[in-house]
Amino acid sequence: MNYREITLREAIHFKNGKKRPTSEGNIPVYGGNGVLGYAGESNYEHCIIIGRVGAYCGSVYLEEGKCWVSDNAIAAVPSGDNDTKFFYYLLKGLHLNERHIGTSQPLLTQEILNKINCEVPSYPDQQRIAELLSSLDRKINVNRKLNDNLEQQAQSCFQELFVDNADPEWATGTISDLGTVVGGSTPSKAKPEYYTESGIAWITPKDLSINKSKFISHGENDITELGLKNSSAAIMPEGTVLFSSRAPIGYIAIAAGEVTTNQGFKSVVPKPEIGTPFVYFFLKNTLPVIEGMASGSTFKEVSGSTMKNVPAVIPDAETLAKFSNFCAPIFAQQRILEEQNQSLAALRDNLLPRLMSGEIDVSAVQL
Repeated sequence: MNYREITLREAIHFKNGKKRPTSEGNIPVYGGNGVLGYAGESNYEHCIIIGRVGAYCGSVYLEEGKCWVSDNAIAAVPSGDNDTKFFYYLLKGLHLNERHIGTSQPLLTQEILNKINCEVPSYPDQQRIAELLSSLDRKINVNRKLNDNLEQQAQSCFQELFVDNADPEWATGTISDLGTVVGGSTPSKAKPEYYTESGIAWITPKDLSINKSKFISHGENDITELGLKNSSAAIMPEGTVLFSSRAPIGYIAIAAGEVTTNQGFKSVVPKPEIGTPFVYFFLKNTLPVIEGMASGSTFKEVSGSTMKNVPAVIPDAETLAKFSNFCAPIFAQQRILEEQNQSLAALRDNLLPRLMSGEIDVSAVQL
């Protein structure tokens, strides 16, 4: 393939978004963190959206229909014979989050974007590369839809057994009756020997914001045995339900293996007779109540004592066992689908820079 060197200014028109409209509708409104909500009007159609300011500065999204790009994002519209999907993948591979200005409030500007140099192939080759990478994303999206369907089945069963047909004779108690509430800790960042690429899994709320999966085995960083020993972090078993207790409250995931967390969690290790499925859906359904019990002036937080005393109903053993048995194959299938998606995403991310640079000829790739 023949590549030509350009600046992004030559291929893409960048423009800051506008204040979010107040109208209601079904058109997605994009900010730096993806879809913020929906409106009744649009300012772009078939475009790329780039996070402009804050923690999600440099995030890249593709919208193939109508959308509204808000003032926290930049709209990118390829011009002439340039393929929108190709440039979406190209921009994702440019690590735009590392090109911002500012520290306390990162900012990505049109000027920065316009000056970036890159090499691009001909329009037909752009289309071939985009189609190859898109095929992987389509497989990922199919798996996500299957997982969403499975999640709805389990949620419906929870609703039927424990809400619609709740037995008034069931005992009342607190979350402490469902399992052990465990906090977390951060080993000193000044001690590099406390951290490693492959060690004891250590999860932060940021990891759950990036990893939208139901099951999580590792975060961005692992800690060492020394880091564990010199902090109050605790190892929790597979099946623990992780619950972020601040910044923000309410990220929920299930530990796919032994994990630790930072202090931003009040996780629940379910009692064997209660089971992970019940605790997981109980926390999801009780989230508004837990949020209402949070305290703090700078930011809201759920303390350990508060979490332990969240009111809970304790169903009978037979109904709990029925729900666990119903959820067991669903959870197993969801975990398989998530692992497939992780492999597909890894393949896509491995191919992306090599296709963009011409190291791999797109015509030579067979999926």
